[in-house]
Amino acid sequence: MNLANRLTLLRVILIPFFIFFLANPGNYHGEIIALLIFIIASITDFIDGNIARSRNMITDFGKFMDPFADKLLVTSAIIMLVDMNMIPAWTAIIIIAREFAVSGLRTVAAKDGTVIAASGLGKIKTVLQMSAVVGMLLKVCIERDPVFEGFRNLSIYRGILTYIPVILIYLAAIMTLVSGIDYFIKGWKAIDPSK
Repeated sequence: MNLANRLTLLRVILIPFFIFFLANPGNYHGEIIALLIFIIASITDFIDGNIARSRNMITDFGKFMDPFADKLLVTSAIIMLVDMNMIPAWTAIIIIAREFAVSGLRTVAAKDGTVIAASGLGKIKTVLQMSAVVGMLLKVCIERDPVFEGFRNLSIYRGILTYIPVILIYLAAIMTLVSGIDYFIKGWKAIDPSK
């Protein structure tokens, strides 16, 4: 297994730790640890792709696992944030439904030996989703962790960190729909719909 694929698997391995610390905020500043884990996992998404392209390590495994790892990471975070009442459930429904639909399309295409790689819009969608989650997790840290108690009354928090994460999550939901439609238009041509 090459380095790019190992980094992709690392992203998957980090997910249970992210969930554990976010679900147990009282344990050693769990929110902060969860935020750091999510950032590290997100960074591996950009590193593994660059390594795969620059070192000619692109494999069918990587084409499948990289977007799968992204989906697993983001949907885990989105579900946790819905549970914490940080984001509306409809955004989670849009994001998760799109991921199921695209995964289904990929499965059908794989039966014909076709591997559908992530598109440019899909990458923008992932960046927006991860940015929105980071913003929301930072908001959670500031609102709930005692380390940030003195920061809560600052105008920068009331202004930027109150609204930017919300705007990002709405933009992520919109881009999720747009990229999903684009994916199906391109993917439909790669498979035989009559089968």
